[in-house]
Amino acid sequence: HVQLVESGGGSVQPGGSLTLSCLASGLTQSSNCIGWFRQAPGKEREGVAAIRRYSGTTFYADSVKGRFTISQDNAKTTLYLQMNSLKPEDTAVYYCAASIPCLPNWNETRTYNYWGQGTQVTVS
Repeated sequence: HVQLVESGGGSVQPGGSLTLSCLASGLTQSSNCIGWFRQAPGKEREGVAAIRRYSGTTFYADSVKGRFTISQDNAKTTLYLQMNSLKPEDTAVYYCAASIPCLPNWNETRTYNYWGQGTQVTVS
C-alpha cells in the first residue's frame, strides 16, 4: 500500500523560503519517479519538479528553475522541495506524486500512479 504524505506548507511573504517534505511509504524499487505538482485555484495541476529515485536525475519547470530544489534523503523515503525567492504566483496546493518511470513526460499528471493529499503554500 503506497502512501505519500506532504508537510511543510504555510504562508510566507514574497522573497521568502519554505521547504516541503513528502514521506513516502510502500514504494518499491520499480517506483522510480517521484515529484511535485501544484494546483492554483481555477488552474490545471502543473508539474514543478521531479527526480529519478535511483539515478538522481532531476527535472524542473522553467518557472521554478534556479529557485526550487528537489532532493531526497539517502533512504529514498522522504522527498523534499526547497523553495526560495517565493513569488505570489507560487501560491497553490502542492502535491507529491510517484510513478514507475518518468514517462511519458515527468510533468504530466497521467505519468503518476500515486498522489498525496496536498499541502497549501500561500505567498502574499
